[in-house]
Amino acid sequence: MIRTENLQFGYRKHEVFQNLSVNFEAGKIYGLLGKNGEGKSTLLYLMSGLLRAKSGKVMFDGKDMSNRLPSALENMFLVPEEFDLPAITLKAFVKANAGYYPNFSQEILEKCLEGFELDMDLNLKKLSMGTKKKVYVCFALATNTKLLLMDEPTNGLDIPSKSQFRKVIASCMTDDKTIIISTHQVRDVENLIDQIMVLNKKEIVFNHSTAEITRRLAFRNGQISEVTSENDETNIDIEALFTAVVSGEDVIKRAF
Repeated sequence: MIRTENLQFGYRKHEVFQNLSVNFEAGKIYGLLGKNGEGKSTLLYLMSGLLRAKSGKVMFDGKDMSNRLPSALENMFLVPEEFDLPAITLKAFVKANAGYYPNFSQEILEKCLEGFELDMDLNLKKLSMGTKKKVYVCFALATNTKLLLMDEPTNGLDIPSKSQFRKVIASCMTDDKTIIISTHQVRDVENLIDQIMVLNKKEIVFNHSTAEITRRLAFRNGQISEVTSENDETNIDIEALFTAVVSGEDVIKRAF
């Protein structure tokens, strides 16, 4: 689906990535985790072609994203952490932007809005930031692109909205799509993601499916141990896992 090859990128004297190579497959929801400043947002912007690497490539369906070809851009969508919406109605926004995405679905848009308890009769100028984010997530899903990149999508959402977010995302997932969610609020994506990636110190230090993780690790009361029998299998505590990975705990090294 999309991959990076020996990616190098930095801001002036600050190097973010050096020879970063990683592959994202179709049919999965990825959780891209990392501390603030580790380059999660930068990686999404490189994959979308909004930033250009010093060297290396980002390839999406065989296309080099540095070329920003329309045939690639019409099949991906980026939801940034912060954005502004124009002072128009949602219907006018859809009319102005849906045409850029050949697979745009009004049916999906209305289904997602219903999931957030919203409707089409919205004036974008009068919405709170949390509601704007929900509306934009709905539009992003309605574009029906193969690749959806989301940067801290739950920031600004209250607790009920975060639960709605997980349900809406899951309801729109299909085998031919890839969703990459960059977040440091790891509990917001529990029970949603299929693959956990941890970005730390300029590289991907952990990259495993949730199924593999539950086969190898057990989580109880914030503690992690190796699975010794089928009875040890538990739900993943992503916060505990993330802490263990970035601190280099021995249980992670032994299990993987």
